[in-house]
Amino acid sequence: MSPVYRFGYILFRFAGIAFFDHRVIHKERLVQDGPMLVASNHVSFADPPMVGICYDDALYYLARKSLFVGPAKWFYEQWNSIPVDQENPDYSGLKNIIKLIKAGERVLIFPEGNRSPDGSLQRGEAGVGMVVAKAKCRVQPVRIFGAHEALRRGTCIPRPSRLRIVVGHPIEFSDEQLANKGREAYQAISDRIMDEIASLKLPDGM
Repeated sequence: MSPVYRFGYILFRFAGIAFFDHRVIHKERLVQDGPMLVASNHVSFADPPMVGICYDDALYYLARKSLFVGPAKWFYEQWNSIPVDQENPDYSGLKNIIKLIKAGERVLIFPEGNRSPDGSLQRGEAGVGMVVAKAKCRVQPVRIFGAHEALRRGTCIPRPSRLRIVVGHPIEFSDEQLANKGREAYQAISDRIMDEIASLKLPDGM
């Protein structure tokens, strides 16, 4: 964990607890070491740091390629951000994710691609399934509750809210599932991941 990443980690952890009463449900399920694709629903700009602070060590994140300009480029690189061209998507961004996972790292990805406009779950993209198939990795599903109320799409000022991260058991795909190629096979993997995210519920009273 670089000094810049550690500073951001401490800052976001403090902000998460102070402003959002950030809590992790089923924290014992978190995989704290080894290669992993962490898959979460996507509602808010707050999602990456709020998921990131659930883990003890650094994660890698995806960020718009357009953000990597000027001094900001250095900061995003220090925060383990992977540039992705959303306007002209290609295989290079996915190759970087696969390479990191094969090197033993954990990468946070949002299968839905874009933030949900109303907080509801959207269908995952086939590219996520391709990453899993090529990297042959486990997937940890997590679901964020409260981010839509805290910092919904179209707003830039966060509001105090209760934010909960529910952690699921790691998903293990069989060699047979990972051997299948093509968009339909990759979409099936992505759909399975989104089904697991959808199955994560917030306990009563939380």
